[in-house]
Amino acid sequence: MQRFKEIFGNNKCKIIGMIHVNALPGTPRYGYRAWESTIEKVRKEAQLYKEHQVDGVLIENMHDVPYVRDQKIGAETVACMTHLAQIVRGIIPAETPCGVQVLACGNKHALAVAKASDLQFIRAEGYVFGHIGDEGYTDSCAGELLRYRKKIDAEDVMVFTDLKKKHSSHAITADISLLETAKAAEFFLSDGVIVTGTATGQAASSDDMDALTGKVKVPLLVGSGVTKDNISDYFDKADAVIIGSHFKHNGNWLEDIDESAVEGFMRSVCKLRSGDEK
Repeated sequence: MQRFKEIFGNNKCKIIGMIHVNALPGTPRYGYRAWESTIEKVRKEAQLYKEHQVDGVLIENMHDVPYVRDQKIGAETVACMTHLAQIVRGIIPAETPCGVQVLACGNKHALAVAKASDLQFIRAEGYVFGHIGDEGYTDSCAGELLRYRKKIDAEDVMVFTDLKKKHSSHAITADISLLETAKAAEFFLSDGVIVTGTATGQAASSDDMDALTGKVKVPLLVGSGVTKDNISDYFDKADAVIIGSHFKHNGNWLEDIDESAVEGFMRSVCKLRSGDEK
């Protein structure tokens, strides 16, 4: 928790804005000679987050559908994400942490990008216990991932880990509660645990939040479904929230960022923080 506070500062319930980069070269949705427009969009969205003073930024290759498992992620994805991450890091103020996620379950790839781009955290899937995602079976990776982090001298990069990852079946671990999963991640040296709804844009349930709040020693993050209308439900329970869909036009992750949505959300957060300070 101390490392988290050192990186993110003292604001209550940190706001991490998502940058969903356009489909990258080599993936089905990549457009012919679209690389320059991808770069320009990333620059624009990073500048927008800078202006509205979010507490952190997370870069993700969400448009690379259909995803492949980590063993099939190509060198071109790592190269492109590194270039884009360095652009974002150059725009976002040095005191504002930036992170990266590489789908699907490209946790080592993300660590390599973070190391090369001076990022402060990654979002990792499949950290403890196995699950079945829409891209196939994913095994747990904590031991291998943290050994890799040690190997490449990236121990200053925090690893935030999804619990019972969305878009996945957890039937084989149905007898393991969310809290037990979080405790396992904590025992396996996770730097923070992420709770989500069942799909992108779906809110984490109040039951799930109650099951974890105050019961884990590592930071608790909410990774989907937070909006201006429900941020108050999470504000006193979560150490940080990751906002993707709500910041887009029509609340659709496929769309571009809607500046008015970011502005309205951050205004609501400022009011909550002011009330908290009083």
